[in-house]
Amino acid sequence: MTSWAGRTAAEIAAAVHEGTVSPREVLADHLARIDRLDGRVGAFRTVRAEAALAEADAVAARADLDQLPLAGVPVAVKDNLPVRGESTRNGSAATSGAPAERDHVTVARLRAAGAVVIGLTNVPELCVFGTTDGVHGTARNPWDTARTAGGSSGGSAAAVAAGMAPLGLGNDGMGSLRIPAAHCGLVGLKPGAGTVPRELGGGWFGMSENGPLATTVEDARLMLSALTDSPPPTSP
Repeated sequence: MTSWAGRTAAEIAAAVHEGTVSPREVLADHLARIDRLDGRVGAFRTVRAEAALAEADAVAARADLDQLPLAGVPVAVKDNLPVRGESTRNGSAATSGAPAERDHVTVARLRAAGAVVIGLTNVPELCVFGTTDGVHGTARNPWDTARTAGGSSGGSAAAVAAGMAPLGLGNDGMGSLRIPAAHCGLVGLKPGAGTVPRELGGGWFGMSENGPLATTVEDARLMLSALTDSPPPTSP
């Protein structure tokens, strides 16, 4: 049986629309890959296995499933963006372990587009370094685990590069999407100011923007359209 882990977001969404695969099956394949690989890679601070499976079932039950641009697509979220019901640790032991009461607007938009939050990814202490070595874990480069995945969105980049999620959500003030994208061989984009909602508690003095990490330009465009709450791109 072919695993859906390692497939692109566009392929997954198309297959879910066609009924070839269910969101639960897609998620289960990615959870199995995380279980197999993440002990060496260290992409995730926390994996939302049970909650994400329930989320996948809720996506499958939506009446507008065939219209969702990210139907059943797992997404890895950087651990400085609130995910409802999960703590936001920002790579530090000094932060609160209390669960967030609501999603960050970018997370809410991805979920509205049909994506499933598979877990929160490791970051360096307070996201201030260009590598991802922190108290909650060290994100290693999946291509060579002796090397760094970069930072500070290194956990999200490692997850995508290892096929543990087709999409990663991160942010970039001074290279925090672009550095790990370059390290891990991904497409990473820092959007222009105001393109994607920030709401990062000041956003690094106005320098930080939220954006996508993906394996293909098509997937990055698809994710960016959800983050900007715009119609999904059409093929030329």
